[in-house]
Amino acid sequence: MLNPLRLLSSALVVALALTPALSISAASLDSASVEFKTAQQIQWVRNAEGTSERAILFGDPSKPGPYVMRIKWLPGNFSRPHFHNGDRFFTVISGTWWVGTGDHYDPNDTVPLPAGSYVLHKGGQLHYDGAKNEETIIQVTGYGPLETTQAKAH
Repeated sequence: MLNPLRLLSSALVVALALTPALSISAASLDSASVEFKTAQQIQWVRNAEGTSERAILFGDPSKPGPYVMRIKWLPGNFSRPHFHNGDRFFTVISGTWWVGTGDHYDPNDTVPLPAGSYVLHKGGQLHYDGAKNEETIIQVTGYGPLETTQAKAH
């Protein structure tokens, strides 16, 4: 009678012999050449209102120079009409981002931009945006210092 444990260990030895050698340690990257963060290393910070989260990936939006950040819009959250002092470039990473223009705030009068979409918010131009029924993550690139000015309520 065949010993099942012996058969299993023999099969394991054959399988390992046929498998190419795996690297025990990950390759290293020169931090002078490449900087990265895995998704698990990205630090999200929730805003005081609890309506969105932000993660700074590069630079500092409050200081002169380029920056890259991600914004996680929570379902049902929209900004009010506002503008920024400079151009900002967006990529929708996940979910659907809803964008409107002008000083008349109406989330039902927005355009849906699904994951993969690109958006340019031009400096000095009124807009509002957010997420309707799903979490939405966008990546923002701009040049600081970033200033946001809210439109006057009508």
